[in-house]
Amino acid sequence: MKHSILSAIAAVLFLAVQPLTAQTAWDIDASHSSVQFRVKHLMISNVRGTFDIISGNIQFDGENYESVKAEAVIQSASINTREPKRDEHLRSADFFDTATYPTITFVSKSVEDVRGNLFKLIGDLTMRGTTKEVVLDVEATPVVKGMRGESRIGVHATTRLDRQDYGIKWNRALDAGGFVVGNEIDITLDLELVKNP
Repeated sequence: MKHSILSAIAAVLFLAVQPLTAQTAWDIDASHSSVQFRVKHLMISNVRGTFDIISGNIQFDGENYESVKAEAVIQSASINTREPKRDEHLRSADFFDTATYPTITFVSKSVEDVRGNLFKLIGDLTMRGTTKEVVLDVEATPVVKGMRGESRIGVHATTRLDRQDYGIKWNRALDAGGFVVGNEIDITLDLELVKNP
């Protein structure tokens, strides 16, 4: 009887110290991921570009999106709009000042409005030394097995921000009105995540 009571107490104590949800780390597979942006040019068309170097990881239990915690780092000098002179200007102090601020970072804080595989990921985006809260609208795929049997999941996320909020203020007025570069930037992330062994 005494042994049974001690066993029961031990079992309760064991369960009490176990996490309710086992979190697992998932790494960004950079070779199958992209960070894209879109901005107005001359108020009439869209210029699109990418940041080609991204890394980071997500903590996720594989089932409940409320458990998601994410951190990502973008190398700002990896900006690519397929026009070398424009990219050089974007790396300068007029825009991203990549020599002074070599990275753009995102750290999540909470998850809201989960509807199936759709949810909002709220976090802090730091760019050019300024940190602002942003909301990512996220769509996740089911977990699948990769070519080597590893677990993978896909994520599509979007947000919109004002570059002026991050001190990226360069512009030129047009004779007919308006400006060369728009202020609103549309961001799209397509990420493939690999579960750590």
